[in-house]
Amino acid sequence: MGFVLRWLVALGLLSATFNPTEWNYVRWARNNFDEQMPLAVLFGLVLVVGYIVYLRATLRSIGAFGMGLILALVAALLWVLYDYGVLTLENTSMNVWLGLLSLSLVLGIGLNWSHVRRRLSGQSDMDDIDE
Repeated sequence: MGFVLRWLVALGLLSATFNPTEWNYVRWARNNFDEQMPLAVLFGLVLVVGYIVYLRATLRSIGAFGMGLILALVAALLWVLYDYGVLTLENTSMNVWLGLLSLSLVLGIGLNWSHVRRRLSGQSDMDDIDE
């Protein structure tokens, strides 16, 4: 359940920032920045904090190479689905959602990798902090 929750939060963060519907931060901020600048800045900063948490945890757990590898695996899966005719790429909205899903999987796996590694190896990851 922990993985699914962390992945759904990553998907929520990405789709709240941008998605093909009218309900996203980018479109709202573009249309309302003049009238609601303080609120747009506040929401933008909340999103930036979310990205920093996810990206920092992902980079610390799997690194840039791991992020690229997971993205390559997801891309290969999408390629296989397209090659077998299960997936079509003519709908641009669906393509955006597939991109959001792919990126959220990278962030979700990155945030959960320390938990998976601890269960597999019995070792915990520690920060190098002197107290």
